[in-house]
Amino acid sequence: MNTFNYNRIEFLKSANDKKQLPPDIGAEVAFGGRSNAGKSSALNAITGFKRLARTSKTPGRTQLINFFQLDPQRRLVDLPGYGYAKVPDAIKFHWEKILSEYIMQRQSLKGIVLLMDIRHPLKPLDWQMIEWGLSQQLPLHILLTKADKLKRGASVNTFLKLKKELSGY
Repeated sequence: MNTFNYNRIEFLKSANDKKQLPPDIGAEVAFGGRSNAGKSSALNAITGFKRLARTSKTPGRTQLINFFQLDPQRRLVDLPGYGYAKVPDAIKFHWEKILSEYIMQRQSLKGIVLLMDIRHPLKPLDWQMIEWGLSQQLPLHILLTKADKLKRGASVNTFLKLKKELSGY
C-alpha cells in the first residue's frame, strides 16, 4: 500500500492551457467541482497545510489548473471551478475547454475527487464532470462539502438521495 508524505508537498506550477501543463508522466488526482464548492479547502485539509492552495469566499478565485507535487511522479491538482463564478462568458468557455481537454486527454490523470456543496448536488455541470470521468474510466470520488450548513436530517436525506441517483454508475 502506498502512503503519501504530505510534509513534502509543494506548489509545482499553474497552467492556463495545455501547453503550460507539466510533463504528462506519473500520477495525478484532480479536485474538481463548482465554483466555491471547497476544492482548495479540501486540498488544504487533506494535506494539513492551511495555505497550500489559495482559498477565497469569492466564487471563481481559482482560475488556473494548479499542480502540487508530492514527489516527481505524483501530483494533486486543483482545477478551476465551474458554474456560478461571476466572470465573463469568454473566461467560462475557456475554463470549460481546458477542463475537458485536461480530463479527456491527460494520461497521468488517475482519478477525480468531485466536490459538491451538499445544498446543491448534481447540477448539470457536475453530471458533465461525471460523464467525462466515466468516459475515461477514471475512479471518481464525490466529496460533499458544507454539510455544516444543513441540519443533520437534511444532510442525511440529501446523501441518501444522491446515493440513489448515482447507484447505476
